[in-house]
Amino acid sequence: MRTSVKALSPEKVYRRCDPKKLGFSTTAELSAPTSAIGQDRALEAIEFGTGMAHFGYNMFVFGAGGSGKHSIVMEHVRRVAKERPAPDDWCYVNNFATTHKPHAIRLPTGRARPFARDMENFIEDLRASLPAAFESDEYRERRHALETAYQQKHEEALADLQKKAESFGAAIVRTPVGFGVAPVDNGQVVNPEVFQKWPADRQEKMRANIAELESELAHIAQSFPVWRREMFEELRRMNREVTELAVNHLFVRLLEAYKDLDAVSSWLRDAKADVVEHAESFLVAETMQSQGQEQAEGNQSPAQIDGFSRYLVNVFIDNSGVEDAPVVYEDHPTHPALFGRIEHQARMGALFTDYKLIKPGALHRANGGYLVVDAAKVVAQPMIWEELKRVLRSGRLRIEGIYESLGLSSTVTLEPAEIPIDVKIVLIGDRRLHYLMSAYDPDVSDLFKVPVDFEDSMPRTARSERDYAALIAGVVRRLDLRPFNAAATARVIEQSARFAGEASKLTLQLRLIQDLLREADHYAGMAGALRVSAAHVDEAVTMHIRRRDRVRERSHEQISRGTVMVDTKGAVAGQVNGLSVLQMGNFAFGQPSRITARVRMGRGEIVDIERQVEMGGPLHSKGVLILSGYLGEKFARERPLALTASLVFEQSYGGVDGDSASSAELYALLSALSDVPIRQGFAVTGSVNQKGQVQAIGGVNEKIEGFFDICSAHGLTGEQGVLIPETNVRHLMLRADVVDAIRQGRFAVYPIKTIDQGIELLTGVRAGRVRRNGSYPDDSINGRVTAQLSAFVDAAKALSVPGGERGGT
Repeated sequence: MRTSVKALSPEKVYRRCDPKKLGFSTTAELSAPTSAIGQDRALEAIEFGTGMAHFGYNMFVFGAGGSGKHSIVMEHVRRVAKERPAPDDWCYVNNFATTHKPHAIRLPTGRARPFARDMENFIEDLRASLPAAFESDEYRERRHALETAYQQKHEEALADLQKKAESFGAAIVRTPVGFGVAPVDNGQVVNPEVFQKWPADRQEKMRANIAELESELAHIAQSFPVWRREMFEELRRMNREVTELAVNHLFVRLLEAYKDLDAVSSWLRDAKADVVEHAESFLVAETMQSQGQEQAEGNQSPAQIDGFSRYLVNVFIDNSGVEDAPVVYEDHPTHPALFGRIEHQARMGALFTDYKLIKPGALHRANGGYLVVDAAKVVAQPMIWEELKRVLRSGRLRIEGIYESLGLSSTVTLEPAEIPIDVKIVLIGDRRLHYLMSAYDPDVSDLFKVPVDFEDSMPRTARSERDYAALIAGVVRRLDLRPFNAAATARVIEQSARFAGEASKLTLQLRLIQDLLREADHYAGMAGALRVSAAHVDEAVTMHIRRRDRVRERSHEQISRGTVMVDTKGAVAGQVNGLSVLQMGNFAFGQPSRITARVRMGRGEIVDIERQVEMGGPLHSKGVLILSGYLGEKFARERPLALTASLVFEQSYGGVDGDSASSAELYALLSALSDVPIRQGFAVTGSVNQKGQVQAIGGVNEKIEGFFDICSAHGLTGEQGVLIPETNVRHLMLRADVVDAIRQGRFAVYPIKTIDQGIELLTGVRAGRVRRNGSYPDDSINGRVTAQLSAFVDAAKALSVPGGERGGT
């Protein structure tokens, strides 16, 4: 029977790129595009996002992997950043009042490092000025006079008491525990044994005198600490006076240099007060250090522990030499890497830290500019994602470790002052992650208002092919590869369409193209060629598949040997070759499968065996259920569908999903009902709707090539081919050997619109059009199906009549 469906010509199954129309000999003649081709929507979004200064207009960049979105975003953001000024410097300094809460000081760009050097020079000057002031003759004389005055006051008080004691016949004596009063006789202190021999009245009088003297001695002894404190207070006042005179000129110079910075001037005044307060402690600590002595930290004051280093400046962010806004990409966004950290040092068996050990994170370095980070890495650690949102909402960044924020650390740490943050965040991820985050976290749409959606492919036109050639030239130049001639470039463009899965598209997943260019260059180098030709590109494509197709070879080998039964010749009723795609990592291949259908009288049920044994996915089950709708609408409008049918993928040992085999299952079902055999030289792919229209499916190239390989192994007869949905014709970019076989008439691809077209081609029998009375021609497929279904109905009625099983008697 002649059918209206014509096999596709070679030009329909593979769209060539004419090298002559590209307009060059080699890629060395071309210049790289000035902007990313095919990504106009994404570039407009980036332009908008970088220009919006309002809250929440951060960017979420998403698209297929390998689309070059990261490099495109970085290039564009760096260009925009050059138009913005460099941000201010930041430093941390000691908080003399509360040392565990260091101050953060903001300075104009490039002034933090000079400030730190000035303080280092100040400390050096301080090390020289303070000892000189305290070792001067004037200071020594004043201190000696002060100590002498205290000693004299001490001795005068004791001398007066000694005179009174002598008048009482007693003396003030020094004992191991202090001073005491003892009786005297003839200038000698009387011991207790001799004292006991004195007359009672003399003893009584002496005891009274001694008691009076001891009372006065106790009063004098109580005065000693008071006088000593007074001496030390006076000494401290003198030390502060000397210190202030010694360092005043140093601070005057610093205050003059930073008089335009209120925060620095205020801190310098605090530093001066601290120097004056702790000067003597510094000298003690410096002296001990110079002598190589150590003492336990618990016995040292903060000034002694820190020494002069407490006046050092921790240059936290230094933008000296920077002319534009920063652009930071953090490829390992841990909590410390993003938000900064407080380091600790081991000292005397314990961990110790101070403000000089505060280190910045990527957010600090990007402050005033842009931070680019991978979304998947951020959300993989919930603490980081929540903290990042808090920073964006508050506009302030607090440095705190994860353990401290969870209250799990007992180590002494710091609470550095928060720093205001003005940074544009750019998250980069894939579409699924963006949609999932947007669905489950409402903060995403509030904080990342600018979606930057990268295209996977671009339209293929004569103009876009030339633009794509320029893109290839740019990649070749950037990767330092051999020039590609026009034929090789055209072959890469054709393969790009294959990657895109559509003859009228070109892929924008540039990683695939880069790999192809590298591998073609490699084979050109092995051949000693100076330029890459189309043959080298073909070899790269072939060997790329070769390295990955072990499973495909073993699978097809099982079919070729008959272990897995797939016929490519003859005709069988109720049996058809279906096509599926197996994905092994990043490699996909077509796999033919035998689909069979069996029918019997029943109650309108189509049994999906795959579903019954829980090997069929929901999409496959949906496709089978659609068959019931098709049969009911076409053959059972006015009578019940007295049918039970079973469908199965023979020798299927894994799960089955997708509805791309629903048309094949329907063909098998129609063949079983009509008892008309299906030619096994054909394989079928395509889904079907309830109206009998064949719908597009995915992986059409791999499916056709998979069946072609099986047919080639069995021997091509010229009567073999594949039925595909007509809407899939534009996706065809078949392998060269398949195209050659089609050109030679040894294989064919047929575009199918409806089930009627397909069943006619598969069986060689016309499908049959419905007549005005609602019937179909008796010799047509549809007529035979109608007759069989009517027979099922009649048999069911007969069985329902009492005695029907006995022939109605």
